[in-house]
Amino acid sequence: MLTTKPVKLYLGAAGYCTHPEFLTLRGGSIRPVRFPAGFACILHPDHGPILLDTGYSSRFFEETARLPNALYRHITPVVFREEDSAVHFLKQIGLVPSDIRYVILSHFHGDHIAGAKDFPEAQFIYLPRAYEAVRSLGSIAAVKAGFLAGLLPDDFIQRSLPVNDPAKRWADMSETTGKETPSGFPWEEVYDLFGDGSLLGVEVSGHAEGMMGLLLRTEQHDYFLCADAVWSSRAFREQRRPHALAGIIMSDRQEYRQNFDKLVHLHQQFPRLRIVPSHCQEALSAWGTGGTAR
Repeated sequence: MLTTKPVKLYLGAAGYCTHPEFLTLRGGSIRPVRFPAGFACILHPDHGPILLDTGYSSRFFEETARLPNALYRHITPVVFREEDSAVHFLKQIGLVPSDIRYVILSHFHGDHIAGAKDFPEAQFIYLPRAYEAVRSLGSIAAVKAGFLAGLLPDDFIQRSLPVNDPAKRWADMSETTGKETPSGFPWEEVYDLFGDGSLLGVEVSGHAEGMMGLLLRTEQHDYFLCADAVWSSRAFREQRRPHALAGIIMSDRQEYRQNFDKLVHLHQQFPRLRIVPSHCQEALSAWGTGGTAR
């Protein structure tokens, strides 16, 4: 167990986009495949319901109705129905939007923030580097970076809780949590988001600047919600990086390769750890779709 305090975990997806598989998986098919816009609902014993990302919402279509934002919609075709929303998902597990106290944003691509306005009581947790990388971009540069500013609430800054504490080394964490330093864990530093060892952020930049994955555990299993460090579980299992063309949308190709290799190493060193890429239908079908992830 890499974290100290168990939580309950629900995995869902709010819509999906389509891409040719080979772009995301070297040697994959040229046919388009579905990539669900995954999110997670975490029930913390002390801090209540928390979301990691939001998936798509109908606002995505509103924000991409005109150029230049329309380029986003045409390059990445999206399918979304209202019954696919994170709000509808939460209703199925007995929650309403005002129950969500925190929304952790792994990064600021549209398929991760499109539902942000649905949670008016929530505060937003993210790595400052992630927002600083996109907040001042011009319209064309923002589209290239996958960022649609209109998807964020008008009071986003006022409700923000950026992770300003420096990352801690595992050795430092072990002094406060009582956990042994995990031998073979490929990232040296983690962000203890609530100061109790329950949710540990790990920077996995490359696909997007300042992107953060999340380590947590339920009563039965450890999970690493790795955001878009890979698009599918096959990628790290079979060590198949995306096609070079995918680098066009990456913030840093070298960082991506480094974190991809670390994810491969993580899987090899901790084979029982459940690694969940945000857009992996396999992982969602195995551990999500509305039931509690055990």
